[in-house]
Amino acid sequence: MPRVLALAFLSFFSALATGETARAPVLVELFTSEGCSSCPPADRLLAELDPHAIVLGEHVDYWDRLGWRDRFSSAAFTERQENYGRKFRLESVYTPEMVVDGAAEFSGSDNRRAAEEIARASQRPKAKLRISRTSAGLEISVESAPRTADVYLALADKEATTQVGNGENKGRQLRHVSVARSLRKVGAVKKGGGFQKVVELPAGSERQRVIVFLQDGGSGDVAGAAMLESGQSTN
Repeated sequence: MPRVLALAFLSFFSALATGETARAPVLVELFTSEGCSSCPPADRLLAELDPHAIVLGEHVDYWDRLGWRDRFSSAAFTERQENYGRKFRLESVYTPEMVVDGAAEFSGSDNRRAAEEIARASQRPKAKLRISRTSAGLEISVESAPRTADVYLALADKEATTQVGNGENKGRQLRHVSVARSLRKVGAVKKGGGFQKVVELPAGSERQRVIVFLQDGGSGDVAGAAMLESGQSTN
């Protein structure tokens, strides 16, 4: 890990137990594409951040017409990025773009900015959010939400590798982490309140990461996040 990342992470991870599951409840989204030659460095940075934060790689589809169709791309992730573009008053969306807790956006390969924004986000008030797999599905429990927010559920592949056959990355083998395969709203919680719900999960989801987060429908800020690794029963 680059030294600047290590120094920034030290201040807010020193109180956590060691181990891969000791992640800060900070959501880091990367909007990326296998058709974008600038994206592989950002994908590598996301892999470096992965043990330290809750990360989600969202592959957009607007590169698909330029020589290589990204098998992970989705118009839904493009729409989500466009919503962020309006929030941050960008002239246009771009890849790679990293968004931390819905509150800050920057180039997805900027490791210094990533470390700074994750450290800053870790200090903000967060809801008490717990998730667990049960025989009925995923049980979601929220306490003391710091703001009114929507509850989102994402399923992601822990990692994936693609040998790119065309486009800007032709001939390159690309490695991805926490590849988003679905993202949906499953409820809402009011400021100061709680939320409890069991959500049915699709077959095969036990082999995927489950990520739940709270996001303010107005500001877009994230007010809490939790993750279960594939095969993990409770966070």
